[in-house]
Amino acid sequence: MKLKGKSIIILCEADYEDLEVHYPRLRLIEEGAKVAVAGTGAPSYTGKRGYPIKTDLSAADAKVSDWDAVVIPGGWAPDRMRCYDFVNAFVRAMHGAGKPVAAICHAGSVLVSADIVRGRTVTSYVAVRDDLKAAGAEWVDKEVVVDGNLITSRTPADLPAFCRALIGALAG
Repeated sequence: MKLKGKSIIILCEADYEDLEVHYPRLRLIEEGAKVAVAGTGAPSYTGKRGYPIKTDLSAADAKVSDWDAVVIPGGWAPDRMRCYDFVNAFVRAMHGAGKPVAAICHAGSVLVSADIVRGRTVTSYVAVRDDLKAAGAEWVDKEVVVDGNLITSRTPADLPAFCRALIGALAG
């Protein structure tokens, strides 16, 4: 139970990549963390593959002081999430507080909108590569990239490495 006493928030919206929400959620719980799902206002969302998830709170109500890390899954959800100023502000504040910001797949688009990738090394699903580079990031093709408190991965196939990096960052 490496993460006993840690609280992690997973951001969510419609059409999330199912594995990129459920796999980290279960791994973090397995390690003893308290995990909550925060959406943009709906009581639940359905993933791209049809799996539902209930939200515990709205990201608009999330306070940085309550969380040790934020996980941003991919799928088509990041394109929806990045349209909400409160999501971008929360991600920016978590990053500014030095807390782990873990983004996988298309979640790099939220990092772009939160304006936290300039001068950082990241990875993502290849379709987000040019957006990240245009926002000032150095993009590399690796299963997981840890640059300070920023943890990024490419696809569901990278979830084991992504979760190991996040758990390692939280466990110290």
